[in-house]
Amino acid sequence: MKTTLLKKEDVKRTWYHFDAGGVRIGRLARQIAVILMGKNKPDYTPHVDSGDFVIVTNLGKIAISGKKEQEKLYYRHSGYIGGLKKSSFKELREQNPVYLLTHAVKGMLPKNKLASHMIKRLKIYKNGSHPHQAQNPKTITL
Repeated sequence: MKTTLLKKEDVKRTWYHFDAGGVRIGRLARQIAVILMGKNKPDYTPHVDSGDFVIVTNLGKIAISGKKEQEKLYYRHSGYIGGLKKSSFKELREQNPVYLLTHAVKGMLPKNKLASHMIKRLKIYKNGSHPHQAQNPKTITL
C-alpha cells in the first residue's frame, strides 16, 4: 500500500453553508475549523492547505450556554499603560458578532502560516442571505 500525499495543485475546493440560528458557538466553530483545515476529506495532508470554503449566515441568532452572555469577557489591549479594554459576549454580539465566530474559529486552527490562508475562506454574514448562490454551497445542519 502507498501513502498518497496531496499536492497544492490537486486540491478541489467545495463550498459549505451553515445556518447559525440557535446553534452553540463552540460546536459551530469546531465544525467550521475541521472543514477549513480539510480534515473532513479522505486525502487530508497536514502540510497542504486542502480545506474548503465555508459560508455562515444568521450570526445574530447564535446561542451560548449558561450565564456566559453576561460573564464571558473578551480582552484587548491598546499597547499603552492602563490600556486594557473588556467587552462582554452580549456587548460584542450587538456591536460585532462576526468577531465572536472568527475569534473562536481562529483558536481552533493550527498555529502556522497556513492558518491565515484558511481563515480567508470563511465568509460570515449577520443576516440570512449571502452573495454566494452561484457556487451551489452544500447546506450542513447542526
